[in-house]
Amino acid sequence: MKRLTIDYSNVLGFISNDEIIDCGRRASFALDKLKTKTGVGSEFTGWIDYPLFINFSDILEIEKTKEKIVKESKCLLVVGIGGSYLGSKALIEALNNYNDDGFCIKYIGNNMSSEYITSILDSLEEIDFSVNVISKSGKTLEAALGFELVLDLLKFKYKEKYNERVYITTTKDSSLLYREGVKNNYKIFTIPKDIGGRYSVLTIAGLLPIACAGFDIKELLEGAIEARSYFLNEDFNNNEALIYATLRNLLYNKGKKLEFFVTFEPNLSYLGEWWKQLFAESEGKERKGIFPVTTVYSTDLHSIGQYVQDGERIMFETFLNVEKSKNNLIISRDKEQLDELYYLNGLSVNNIQDNVLEGVIKAHKDGGVPCIIINLRSINEHNFGYLVYFYMLSCAVSGYMLGVNPFNQDGVEAYKKNVHELLNN
Repeated sequence: MKRLTIDYSNVLGFISNDEIIDCGRRASFALDKLKTKTGVGSEFTGWIDYPLFINFSDILEIEKTKEKIVKESKCLLVVGIGGSYLGSKALIEALNNYNDDGFCIKYIGNNMSSEYITSILDSLEEIDFSVNVISKSGKTLEAALGFELVLDLLKFKYKEKYNERVYITTTKDSSLLYREGVKNNYKIFTIPKDIGGRYSVLTIAGLLPIACAGFDIKELLEGAIEARSYFLNEDFNNNEALIYATLRNLLYNKGKKLEFFVTFEPNLSYLGEWWKQLFAESEGKERKGIFPVTTVYSTDLHSIGQYVQDGERIMFETFLNVEKSKNNLIISRDKEQLDELYYLNGLSVNNIQDNVLEGVIKAHKDGGVPCIIINLRSINEHNFGYLVYFYMLSCAVSGYMLGVNPFNQDGVEAYKKNVHELLNN
């Protein structure tokens, strides 16, 4: 049984099978460019093989560091923005079962809110904590500022031993953060230079926080390895990564300029945030690209759902459907109750959700919105690694099909340049 399947029956009618087959040839060609490293931006495709070739000694070092952090701290503060934190937060949120018990992971360096930063630092005053600073260049303003602010608290609490609680994840030698780590004797982990931030969730950037949160990084990598083996070698008809990229491009060419990432699980909302950065930063170039939107149903059905049903016909939806839930809450109703919900008696919440999914897709398709369904067998470390590899490969293929470099982000650099000039005046 496959870990992931894709259902595009609710797209047919908007695009034809012949169009899918024809466009699929372009997807296969794009995959070949990735595999042979002959496409634009190929110097940043190290993520394709990284899960397979990560050193066993590196995994042991991560596990050893995790044990030290968990032993001497109650919390790990992750300092970073974008790909430096979204991937690990996505997995941690997806698997935490909505509980905040035990070792905690907190985040700063991902915004410029004094209120947020102050509240995080205040929460750390009375507990022991360690810090993981993640930045490839060491120049990212939000992360650099967050680190400077937490350093004051570290030095106040731990005096001359503060540096024993600082863990740096950065690029070797060329990074300002790397040089600071050497100078202050921080523990340093390095990110490969050929892997960009939004493709780095399966590197140390994601692995250390995930391990500290208590999850199995070996299973995560095994899932990615399985996905790599499958998606790099299967032909188009059996390759969900290529099919997804093909459907997206065809719908975009039909005027569907927005893609809604839809989940029914609130704890997958940060997976949506990671997906949003992955696709927006990879494809939004040269006045091209699908605009990614994240939604959680059924909550958003009572707000944005109105626009999806009756607004402009400029979008399509991609549902991430987790087939097997860990819990299955059964409804028990009495005929005498006045809420008129007795017809739900004996059903589970999962049964109801399945019917809501079916009803939503029918309504939206009838309303002119194509619907793709990505079915994931269940959520665990292995399947999460499989899923994120699927998304990364689909995104890279989709970018090549669109005719852009999926691995640069000059638009992001433009605002950074302006901010630097304004602050230095």
